[in-house]
Amino acid sequence: MNKTPFLIRISGSVFLIIFVLAVCGFKTPPFTEPDKVPQIRISNGIIDATVYLPDTVNGYYRGSRFDWSGVMPELTYKGHSYFGQWYEKYDPYIHDAIMGPVNDFYPLGYDEGKPGDSYVKIGIGVFIRTDTLPYSFSKPAKLINPGKWNVSNRDNRVKFTHILDDPNYPYEYSKTIYLEKNKPVMVIKYTLKNRGSKTIATNAYDHNFFVIDKQPTGPDFSVEFPFKLIGKFRRGGDKAEFRDNKISLLEVLAKGETVHGGNIEGFGISPDDYDIKIENRKTQAGVRITCDKPMSRLVFWASNAVLSPEPYTDIKILPSGQFSWTITYQFYTLN
Repeated sequence: MNKTPFLIRISGSVFLIIFVLAVCGFKTPPFTEPDKVPQIRISNGIIDATVYLPDTVNGYYRGSRFDWSGVMPELTYKGHSYFGQWYEKYDPYIHDAIMGPVNDFYPLGYDEGKPGDSYVKIGIGVFIRTDTLPYSFSKPAKLINPGKWNVSNRDNRVKFTHILDDPNYPYEYSKTIYLEKNKPVMVIKYTLKNRGSKTIATNAYDHNFFVIDKQPTGPDFSVEFPFKLIGKFRRGGDKAEFRDNKISLLEVLAKGETVHGGNIEGFGISPDDYDIKIENRKTQAGVRITCDKPMSRLVFWASNAVLSPEPYTDIKILPSGQFSWTITYQFYTLN
């Protein structure tokens, strides 16, 4: 086993050089080909996965929505694939040109700020607010401080640490992805440390962009919870329905069609309700997702190519405090 950690650091000076070149009229370099972006492979002999690394210059994802760490274009178990590209158009700055069990944190300092003020996206860095409109994750934003990333890995794990020095919301954020020994299990452990004088109050959701065996979203899939689902679909109510504790797709979604269930209710305050099973009866592939913290909100979104239960976790950290949570993925087959 290779015991030597791989280490990469990214500083704000690199970003500043790129920004200055752009302002001065120099052409930005072409997008890095996906097979050439910084990446590593992790494996426990049962699960194999590719993980892209954060990089301000060559990173696969450089958007302003999702945490840059843990982008996962591929994970395989027993011949089944669970993640992959689901979008047709790629650009590293498109807000959802991303793959895997990635996270989105609600911004710090945006709501109380005004145009010209800065705000923070955990796992990305510092941005400038440009207008008086409510926050929108799909709107491009100007990154002025990307912080510093440290990445270390061994055969079956990778750890990301993001350190942001900011006058309002300095923090240290770590995410460790590891594959358990001799088990079809992936664990993602998060820790957020508040290094400032203000309370950090946010939420994070795991978007779970599942592309299971590249099968189109339809009746072969089921999404199951340990509680009765209460809610309505904002879009695609004729394509899907809540059946007690399951989300069922009534027909295969055509390209361009989406299903969106927002603010689904029925769960309680126990972490036991953060228990999601996604199965495909045609390919016999399944995955179970659990967490040691309770859900604070639940959304479901799907298109023809991807299936995404989105459980939220509320986070509140006093100055000098920290908050940790762990999400576990257990992969299995139905036969």
